[in-house]
Amino acid sequence: MFPRPTPSARRYTATALVLGLLGGSLTSGAWAGARQQPPPAPVTRVATAAGTGTALTGYAIQSSAKVTDAAATVSSPGYPATGWYPAGARSTVLAALLADGVYADPFFSTNQQKIPTADFQVPWWYRADFTVQDTSRRTYLDFSGVVSAADVYVDGHRVATTEDVTGAYTHHELDVTSLVRPGTNTVAFRIRPNDPAKDLTTGWIDWLQPPPDRNMGIVRDVLVRRGGPVALRDAHVDTRLAVPSLATADLTVTAQARNDTGGPVTADVTGTLGTTTFTRRVPLAAHETKTVTFSPADTPGLYLTAPKVWWPAGMGGQPLYDLGLTASVAGTTSDTAHESFGIRDVQAPLNTDGARRYRINGRPLLIKGGGWSPDEFLRWDSRYVEDRLKYAVDLGLNTIRLEGHLEPDEFFDLADRYGVLTLPGWECCDKWEGNVNGADEPGEPWTDADYPVAKASMAAEAARLRGHPSVISFLIGSDFAPDARIEKTYLDALKAADWPDPVVSAASDNSSPQLGRSGLKMTGPYDWVPPGYWYAKREGGATGFNSETSAGPSIPTLDTLRRMLTPAELDTLWQDPGARQYHRSPSSVFGTLKIYDNALIGRYGAPKSLADYVRKAQLAQYEDVRAQFEAYGRNATETSKPATGVIHWMFNSGWTSLHWQLTDRYLDQGGAYFGAKKANEPLHIQYGYDNRQVAVVNNRHDAAHGLTARAALFDPDGTQRYAASVRDVSVDGDGAHTTPLTLPASVSGLARTYLLRLDLTDATGREVSRNVYWLSTRPDTLDWSGTTWYYTPTTSYADLTGLASMTRVPVSATAATTASEGTSTTTVTLRGTGSGRTPVLLADVHLVDAQGRPVLPVRWSDNEVSLWPGESVTLTATYRTADLHGSAPGVRVSGWNTPERTVPAG
Repeated sequence: MFPRPTPSARRYTATALVLGLLGGSLTSGAWAGARQQPPPAPVTRVATAAGTGTALTGYAIQSSAKVTDAAATVSSPGYPATGWYPAGARSTVLAALLADGVYADPFFSTNQQKIPTADFQVPWWYRADFTVQDTSRRTYLDFSGVVSAADVYVDGHRVATTEDVTGAYTHHELDVTSLVRPGTNTVAFRIRPNDPAKDLTTGWIDWLQPPPDRNMGIVRDVLVRRGGPVALRDAHVDTRLAVPSLATADLTVTAQARNDTGGPVTADVTGTLGTTTFTRRVPLAAHETKTVTFSPADTPGLYLTAPKVWWPAGMGGQPLYDLGLTASVAGTTSDTAHESFGIRDVQAPLNTDGARRYRINGRPLLIKGGGWSPDEFLRWDSRYVEDRLKYAVDLGLNTIRLEGHLEPDEFFDLADRYGVLTLPGWECCDKWEGNVNGADEPGEPWTDADYPVAKASMAAEAARLRGHPSVISFLIGSDFAPDARIEKTYLDALKAADWPDPVVSAASDNSSPQLGRSGLKMTGPYDWVPPGYWYAKREGGATGFNSETSAGPSIPTLDTLRRMLTPAELDTLWQDPGARQYHRSPSSVFGTLKIYDNALIGRYGAPKSLADYVRKAQLAQYEDVRAQFEAYGRNATETSKPATGVIHWMFNSGWTSLHWQLTDRYLDQGGAYFGAKKANEPLHIQYGYDNRQVAVVNNRHDAAHGLTARAALFDPDGTQRYAASVRDVSVDGDGAHTTPLTLPASVSGLARTYLLRLDLTDATGREVSRNVYWLSTRPDTLDWSGTTWYYTPTTSYADLTGLASMTRVPVSATAATTASEGTSTTTVTLRGTGSGRTPVLLADVHLVDAQGRPVLPVRWSDNEVSLWPGESVTLTATYRTADLHGSAPGVRVSGWNTPERTVPAG
C-alpha cells in the first residue's frame, strides 16, 4: 500500500481470494457452544468422462483441538464427523462459523471483537467425501487457494505435506489414481494457521479490522479431475494484434501433453477455434511431457483478418474467442482443455517524465480506477461481484487494482465481459516485501524455502490470468520493488508462462534491477485534503500515475450507518472527532476522523445532529472525489507533466466502513459515488480550482463540435452575479480538453460562499453536461511544507458556511415503474417548485421499498442533481425486480435544502 515512518501506522492479518454477503446470526458467541448435530457435508458425485473436473461441493470442518483421532482415521471414508461444522466449497473457517450462526453479525458495532482469536491459532480439519464410479480413469486433485498451508490426505494416506502445499496462490495437482476406490472416497486437509508476516499469503493491511481467523481455510475450488493416459495442461493462446490498423491478428496455441503412464503412447491433439480445426500426432515416451504448438506458420486459420478486437468499456465491445483442445489415444478421448481469450494489444512505456502511460490497441488511455476489496471473510458471491463491477462501469471507471486478494477465475471472467481493466499484483507490508521494506516494517525476511513458493505463486497466477483481456499488467511490488533475486524469481516464472503484458516493478516510485523504474507513484494522500489539492502537479496531485490515493474518509449514507452502528456509536460519530472509530481502521494513523471532521466543521460549520453531519459529509465527499477525477482527467493531455493514471483508494470496502470507498458494503451510493460519476461522464464540463478555467473534457473517441459552454455565479439565495457563454466549442476525442472561458478573479457583490453553475449543450441545444460547485472567496490554504506520507495539512479552510442560509426549497416528484425480464426501471421527474430564486442543491433520490429501505443495487442515469426554480429533470433507476421482494417501489427525495418526502413509484 504505502510507505510510512513507523510500524504502528499499519496492522496486518491474512486473507486470500473470495467474498459475498453472508453474515452471522446472533447466537451465544463461541464456536464450542454451537449445535452438535449439524447437517452432514454433501457428498460430491465425481463425473466419469475424461477431461472433466468436478468441484468438491463442501466440507465438514473442525478445530484440531477438538479432534483426537489420528489423521488416517479422520481422512478415511465412513468417519463420523460428529459435531463438525458444515462449510462451503470456498470457505474460511470463520466464514463457515458465521454461516452456521455461531457468532453475531461481525459487521455490526464491535461484535467482531467478541470472537476469540485463540480458537484459530491451531490447525483446522477440512473433510469432504466424493464418489467415483469408474476407477479405470486417472484421478487427480487440482487446487490452489489454501490459506496458508496444509497436509493433504486421501482415504487414510497422506499425499502432501505443509512443505508441499504452502502459499495461498500456489497451484497443486496430486495424482491419487492409486488410492481412489469405487464408491465413497475421502479427502482431508489439515490446514495450518496463517500469519502474513511469515507466510506468502495475503493480509488486510489497514483496510479494515482484521478477521480473527486471519482467513485460514480453502478459498478456491478443489477439483477432482478425471483423465486417460495423456493429460493436457497449460493450454493458452498468444495473440499478436496488428497496431494501429487492427486489421489482422496472429494466434499461437500452446499446450503441454503429458504421458502419465509407464509406457510409450501416441496422442492426437486436436484443436478448434471458431471455424478452424487443427491436429497433430504427438508420440510420448513413458512419463514424458511435450510442448505442442500451433501457429499461423503451420495452421493458416490462426492468421485472422478483421479480428474481433476487445476494448475496455466505453471504447468498444468486449468480444471473446474460445479454444477447445482434445487429446485422444487410440481414438478415445483422454483429456480436454478449454480456454476463453480476447484479442487486444497493451503497451505501457514510460513518458518523458518517467510516468507509465498505457495504450490499448494503439489508443492512449488515462487509467481511472479504484482499489478492490473482497469480503472480509472471503465469501464468494458472483452476483455481488458482478453488481460492483457494473457500478465501476456506471462510474466511468476503466480499471480495478487488486493489491493481493487475487480473486477467483469468475472475477476475471466478469471483468472480461464488462470491459473493466484489472491491475493485479502482490501486496505490501508483510512477507511479500519482507526483504526490501526496511527494519521498521512487518514481514519476515525470506529464507531459501520461500523462493520456490514465490516462483510457484507467480507461475500459477500468470498461467491463470494471462488469457484474460481485462488483465493489463502484473505489479510484482507494491510499496517497494523486489530485490534482484526476488525479481528474477518472478520474471523467470512469468517468462516460462508466456506472460503477454507489461510487468511493473512496484506501485510506488521505485525501481528493480531488470525492469527499472515503475513509472507509478504512491505519494498519497490517504486522509482529507481540500478539492484544490488535486490540481497541483506535485505529491498526489494530477501528474503521472498515482497508484492509490484519495481524501480518506467516506461517511456512508444514514441508511447504512444505522445498519452498522449502535445509537451510542452514532452519537459519538458526529459529536466527538477525536474518538477511536472501530469501523475506520486498525491503524493508529487512521483510527479517528479528526482530520476529516476538523475540515468538515471548518468549512461547513459544526454539525447540529447526526443527519446534519451526514448531509455535510455527502457534500464534502462529492466535491472532493469529483475534483480528484476532474483534475486527472483535465491534465491527461497536457504537454507538461501530464496525468497518466489514478486509482481511487479504494473502490469499495470489504466490511461496514467509514473510509476509502466509493460505494459501501451494502452497495448504497452517496456523495463520493455521484461525485465520481459526474467527473467521469463521457462529455464533461468542469471548473479548475487552480486557475478558474472552465474546461470541456471529451472522454469519447470521436471529436465533438458545435457545443455551447455557459457559466454563471450565484449567491446562496439565488441572486445571479455573473454569467458568460461561448458558442461553437469543439473538442477532440480520447480524453482531450479545451478551455472555452476563464472566470474572473473577483466579481462585485458576490457572497463569500457562492455557487457556480456550468452547462454544456450540443448543437441542437440539448444539455449534455451540467455541473454545480459550491465555492468560497476565501480558498483552502495548504501547508505543503508539512506534507506527510498520508496528507498535506490545511492551515485555513474555505468558508462554505453560507450554504446553511439557503432557503428550504420544495421539490415535486413523480415516478413510474416498468418491468421486463426480471429488470425494473423507475423513471423519476423532479421539479423545483419554490417561489423564489434559491436553487435546490444536490437533490438526492433513493429508491425504497414499502418500509422505506433502500433497494440495492441500483444504477441511476444521474443523481444528486441541482435545480433552479422552474427547472425539471428526469432520472431513471435500473435494478432487479426481485430486490423489491414483492414490495411496491417508492422514491425518497431529499437534499441539502430540500425537505425529505417519499412518493409512490409503482
